Amino acid sequence: MAETNYEIISMKGICKSFLGVQALENVDFTLYKGEIHALVGENGAGKSTLIKVLTGVEQPDNGVITIDQKKAAIHSPQQAQGLGISTVYQEVNLCPHLSVAENILIGREPHKFGFIDVKAMNTRAKQIMLGLGVDMDVSQVLGDCSVAVQQMAAIARALEIASAKVLVLDEPTSSLDVQETEQLFAVMRKLKNEGVSIIFITHFLNQIYEIADRITVLRNGKLVGTYDVKSLPRLEMITKMIGRSIVEYDEMAGLKEETRKFVKHESWLEADQLAQTGVVEPFDLQLHAGEVVGLAGLLGSGRTEVARLLFGLENPTSGTLDIDGKKIESSSPLQSIDRGIGLCPEDRKLAGIVGELTVRENIILAMQAGLGWFKYLKKQEQYAIAEKYIKLLNIATPSPDQLVKNLSGGNQQKVILARWLAINPRLLILDEPTRGIDVGAKAEIQKLVLALAQEGKSCIFISSELEEVLRTSHRVVVMRERKMVAEFTDESGEEIMHAIAGSSS
Repeated sequence: MAETNYEIISMKGICKSFLGVQALENVDFTLYKGEIHALVGENGAGKSTLIKVLTGVEQPDNGVITIDQKKAAIHSPQQAQGLGISTVYQEVNLCPHLSVAENILIGREPHKFGFIDVKAMNTRAKQIMLGLGVDMDVSQVLGDCSVAVQQMAAIARALEIASAKVLVLDEPTSSLDVQETEQLFAVMRKLKNEGVSIIFITHFLNQIYEIADRITVLRNGKLVGTYDVKSLPRLEMITKMIGRSIVEYDEMAGLKEETRKFVKHESWLEADQLAQTGVVEPFDLQLHAGEVVGLAGLLGSGRTEVARLLFGLENPTSGTLDIDGKKIESSSPLQSIDRGIGLCPEDRKLAGIVGELTVRENIILAMQAGLGWFKYLKKQEQYAIAEKYIKLLNIATPSPDQLVKNLSGGNQQKVILARWLAINPRLLILDEPTRGIDVGAKAEIQKLVLALAQEGKSCIFISSELEEVLRTSHRVVVMRERKMVAEFTDESGEEIMHAIAGSSS
């Protein structure tokens, strides 16, 4: 907790609406100097809108903002940066073809004789990164660095631009492994001790209790409350976030056991020593109708690569894939769609949604691709399909004609699910389907997976959160260092953790 309750930021009675939808309604938020403050809530709760108002991306309809106890009207991100407020977003917004140093000091490079002084720039950037506890060659190209290093470079740039008063971290750990997350937390604690205030937005609830001092909960655009971390038990926080009891989560285990009886004995898809040189080591995998198979492992363990091989995005260099007892000689995404296989990719923004298309157009995309572009789905059919899945998945959208980029992350994820459900798949591969979405939407997606199993469909469920893999999967396959190393048919979380880590005790 901050040593004093000096309010570096105060937002009072903030209101904001979009096209008649009330995104924020009389929301109050305070940030103390030298504290880490978690901002939590379901997707659509108003977190992003509140941050956009604070950083000048959006203008409030009503309300007052004070910075350093002085009233402020923030009309642009540049103005916010001038006041010492900067944001690092989930998708690192840097230039991958420039060096780390160039990214940190872009627009602020030291000059000598009218030219950029590269040596001085690298020296300054090196000092900044060392200040964050990162010792590295800052002259290397950013795109060649790990996601963790890119994240640190983004933080370094934000601190350099904004003079280190307030730092907003939006889902900063979503692509980091455990060790990289701990490194980030060490940097956050160091900045806190130096008096920097941090707004921390995350869907990893355990991380909130590890790093944050206070928690502000939003729901449906309204303030639920602000609490000291120590005074708000985790289950109570979830209840406040979703506005209902979490008893339904306890019911998931029973629901999963109930669906076991629908799993067929004979496998319909079999991979035999399937591999891609340098990407995935040879693996065997059998799938049964009505079965959910979880792929567990750390980032980079090979989970996504297995999904891409099975869907035909990549071609194996050895091994065989049989479907219904027939060897598959060649595979592509279109052929996979024809075979009833769908893939919800890990990165919904880059490889999932098409932001400039409507909800309706995104939902019918895979079905249209399967039919071919010369057999165009009639508009009436498109609307019928879209409305069916909007209702089935409870997608929060004003209409099927809303641009999908305007939906919250959880609802975008549901649109991608709807796209693949529309083709009536035999196998649905879900790669991190709940990453970056709220607790309530996670539960809905997990229940949907089990409902599909009950209908006799197969599912491969990939997640970095072991708890939800166990909650959803009938069988868990563990991957480590691009190899399948173990398989479990019970809920031995401790054994699975040892298999992921490569330890036996």
